[in-house]
Amino acid sequence: MNQIRLLVLVAILTFVTGEAGAKEKIHQFSIADFMANPEHAEKLAGVRFYFGDQAHPEIVREFSDDRTNLKTNAFGKKDAVACDWVMLSAMLSLHNRAMQLGANAVINIRSNYKNNIVSSSTEYTCGAGAFVAGVALIGTFVTIEEDVIEKDVVEEVTEESTMTLEN
Repeated sequence: MNQIRLLVLVAILTFVTGEAGAKEKIHQFSIADFMANPEHAEKLAGVRFYFGDQAHPEIVREFSDDRTNLKTNAFGKKDAVACDWVMLSAMLSLHNRAMQLGANAVINIRSNYKNNIVSSSTEYTCGAGAFVAGVALIGTFVTIEEDVIEKDVVEEVTEESTMTLEN
């Protein structure tokens, strides 16, 4: 009987230490895929986001840089799902800060996972382990020209309308 208890205890400890000691994976996920999600777009409305060295309209006023460093529960979730969730949390943090400052855009957004700054206009960095996933971002809060924003929206709608008419 004691041998069975010992074997069960060893099996449990092996599982627990294996999970706890699971190495964190660093992932790069598509910013375009993230931003194309209609639920994300709805929650982030009112502020424009420019990653890395993406071109943006002329800056009318620059406020400051700020950073996020958010984590989420990743237990039992696929890394992509946990990273998408924590990226939304990080972006909402930037969105809310922009609204507090009166900014209408965040430019030069960079990943800053574990203080490793990566500037990319196409991908963001997420670290995911057995229990936690995290995204850290740095961005500059600015006000950009409103008439340029409105013109961009009109051009996007016109392009969509043209594509619809051609199809």
